[in-house]
Amino acid sequence: MYIIELTYKKAMSEVEKHLEAHRAFLDVYYAKGVLLASGPKNPRDGGILLATEMDRAELERILSNDPFWIEQIAEYKITDFAVTKRSAKFNY
Repeated sequence: MYIIELTYKKAMSEVEKHLEAHRAFLDVYYAKGVLLASGPKNPRDGGILLATEMDRAELERILSNDPFWIEQIAEYKITDFAVTKRSAKFNY
C-alpha cells in the first residue's frame, strides 16, 4: 500500500484552477480500484492519497497523469508500506 503526500508548490488560486481536473483524475482511479481514500491536509497545504499495492513504477506512471503533477502544482512524496494490521472496518 502507498501513502502519497502532496504538498502544494503554488498559490491556492492556482490550486483551485486545477482542482476539478484533479478530482476527475482521482475518480478514474477510484473506479479502477487503485485509490482507497484521499483528501486535503489540515492546514490545507496539500493532500493525502492512499493507493493499493502495485508496482511503484506503475504508480508513478499513474500519478504523472494527475493535472497537479502535469501543471507542477504539487510535490509528491510516495511512501510504500506493508499493511500488517488493520481495522475490520477497513476493506482493503
